[in-house]
Amino acid sequence: MPDTHDPHDRAHHSAHHSAHHSAHHSAHDRASASSRPPSPPDRNASLVTLGASGTTPEDVVAVARGGARVELAEDALAAMAASRRAIDELAARPEPVYGVSTGFGALAVRHIPPELRVALQRNIVRSHAAGLGPPLEREVVRALMFLRLRTLATGHTGVRPEVARTMAAVLNAGITPFVPEHGSLGCSGDLAPLAHCALTLLGEGMASDAPTAPTAPTPAPDGQGGSDGTDAGAARPAGELLARHGIAPLELREKEGLALLNGTDGMLGMLLLACEDLGLLLTSVDVTAALTLEALLGTDRVLAPELNALRPHPGQALSAANMRRVLEGSGMTGHHQDDAPRVQDAYSVRCAPQVAGAGRDTLAHARAVAARELAAAVDNPVVVGEGPDRTVASNGNFHGAPLGYVLDFLAIAAADLASITERRTDRLLDRNRSHGLPPFLARDAGVDSGLMIAQYTQAALVSELKRLAVPASVDSIPSSAMQEDHVSMGWSAARKLRRAVDALTGVVAVELCAATRAVELRVAGSGRARGMRPGPAAVAVVGAARAAGVGGPGEDRYLTPDLEAAERFVRSGALVAAAESVTGPLG
Repeated sequence: MPDTHDPHDRAHHSAHHSAHHSAHHSAHDRASASSRPPSPPDRNASLVTLGASGTTPEDVVAVARGGARVELAEDALAAMAASRRAIDELAARPEPVYGVSTGFGALAVRHIPPELRVALQRNIVRSHAAGLGPPLEREVVRALMFLRLRTLATGHTGVRPEVARTMAAVLNAGITPFVPEHGSLGCSGDLAPLAHCALTLLGEGMASDAPTAPTAPTPAPDGQGGSDGTDAGAARPAGELLARHGIAPLELREKEGLALLNGTDGMLGMLLLACEDLGLLLTSVDVTAALTLEALLGTDRVLAPELNALRPHPGQALSAANMRRVLEGSGMTGHHQDDAPRVQDAYSVRCAPQVAGAGRDTLAHARAVAARELAAAVDNPVVVGEGPDRTVASNGNFHGAPLGYVLDFLAIAAADLASITERRTDRLLDRNRSHGLPPFLARDAGVDSGLMIAQYTQAALVSELKRLAVPASVDSIPSSAMQEDHVSMGWSAARKLRRAVDALTGVVAVELCAATRAVELRVAGSGRARGMRPGPAAVAVVGAARAAGVGGPGEDRYLTPDLEAAERFVRSGALVAAAESVTGPLG
């Protein structure tokens, strides 16, 4: 594996309701990622121009999910050409230079003669493409490749412009390398996943150009992998796909194999995608929490700006403002002093802005870390300096700790947000705490069970989220003959977070089902709220949910289709859009 040491030492906003949210995850096991239907590559998609100065989170999402095409700016091509000249000069020297004329990791002590260096670079790709498990989602692979291309474009890795052009061509052709889920320790970077991508550039390994994630290749009799091609996303030999799209395979030169592998791009890509999703989910939670408060005839006085200003956390103020706007004009709020007076609403209702706001502030921190990483040039060694002073320097910048920590932090926030959401749902279903609503929001309790088992499903998801909140970043395990004796496990943290985002979406979907059903039962005159009317935003959300296939009150029915429709309604951004049709843009 690549080493952090030079051999001489002995020895690298979501704009949550933007157009990007219409792009989708590829189909994959629900246990490993969000179950979005895949989007095919759009030949008329937007164009992202990648310069030497970097890119934006929005560009990453556009390429990963929206099929945006990539072109390299002239300054990036010039920067790569200049750094390549420095590598060629170093390669011609008799003394060994790590990554250029030596082995890697614990093998960095060996000086490699010029006639073996092409084989050296090819072999590091082949040997490091050693992952196992189901294939990564298409959007994760595209994000990973685009982010590695971004680092190449900085001119600090020493690769030829031809390498970057080939990677851009593969992205633009919609070719998705087969990348197994398991193999990265998050240090030195995401080695195995990046190696599987690099293998495709060489015309080796397996890939797909279908608009889905590649299915696992079916072993061929020669043991080299194969497929009968009957599945839409069936993995095919990468060389065959390159030829189909007129892309010549690369022959790597000094430093180039290493430069394609030694980065944090997988961790960063999954972090950026999760930030995009969580931005939408946090606003979705504000909407469903407001509907629950409304259905429980609670008070919105706790959402007053002057009260939230007493504790100046920006996320709390934003969530409280969102809830106030959703509840504006409601005839249901403020009845907590009627028949069975309540001095205060329960914590799960009253403290909703505090918990969701803490999640918002956690997300803001994660975005700040992601932005710094997005501005970085992560490789080892790197080309530094200008002109005749340009040289190669070893470093430890590939260590994934900064990303691993925030990936774990977001999983913790998602688990707690799910926990308070489930408590609100349970309150809606319990006749002893719902202030006049029927048990389990059932039509004829006893004959009907209503949403009783939907809450079981929600509780199961919450329990899963709690397990996913256990940090991965504290679980270092040494590798490479103890040369890489501390690793970040940031990749594992990222995989957990994707599962957590998916589970949180389901939890919010169940609250949506319960809250909209409860609002409709109030309107129908059930309990003490006869004649009370919900606010315009609640009316808009209920109407849009029903139009989207989320069923309302009535006789018991097969409930999974309702829950799935609600999950799609939340995931697509339609929930937030319905509320915003009345409130205007929410934070």
